[in-house]
Amino acid sequence: MDTNRLQAFSDGVFAICASQQRFAIAITLLVLEIKVPPAGTALGAELLHLWPSYLAYVVSFLVIGAIWINHHAMFQHIARVDGTLLLLNVLHLMLIAFLPFPTTVLAEAFHRGMDESVAAAFYGGILTVIGIFVNAMWRYAARGNRLLSTHLTTTKVRQIGRRFLIGPIV
Repeated sequence: MDTNRLQAFSDGVFAICASQQRFAIAITLLVLEIKVPPAGTALGAELLHLWPSYLAYVVSFLVIGAIWINHHAMFQHIARVDGTLLLLNVLHLMLIAFLPFPTTVLAEAFHRGMDESVAAAFYGGILTVIGIFVNAMWRYAARGNRLLSTHLTTTKVRQIGRRFLIGPIV
């Protein structure tokens, strides 16, 4: 099977559809976690007090965007998919859709001024597992060139694989 349906579904989860004209799940959920200050409070001060939420939103938005760009680049080289690659992709997307939760946990820890290192480790752990799934998808597709485009050389396949290793390490 070709990759068009997998890419369209993935784009929907990442929140940028193939036409890049509408936003959907993961990136939108990030902003929904920023709560409006309660009525009767000093609005300006309360908005400034939300800086950890803004920071967590920006970081996660950029992280999801970078993951989406890498996902798109990977599937430029993958010509076909099979059941195993579909499953790996779905598990990868499950973690992308989950990312708003550790983003909120991180922002809340900074708001409270406690457990920041635990929240950061949780957030980083999720990003590491996301990176592991990216590598698993690439390695599975590249093993024996089973799902890759025929235009890729062995050297190029290795270069791309090394580039994907950067994510989980960082």
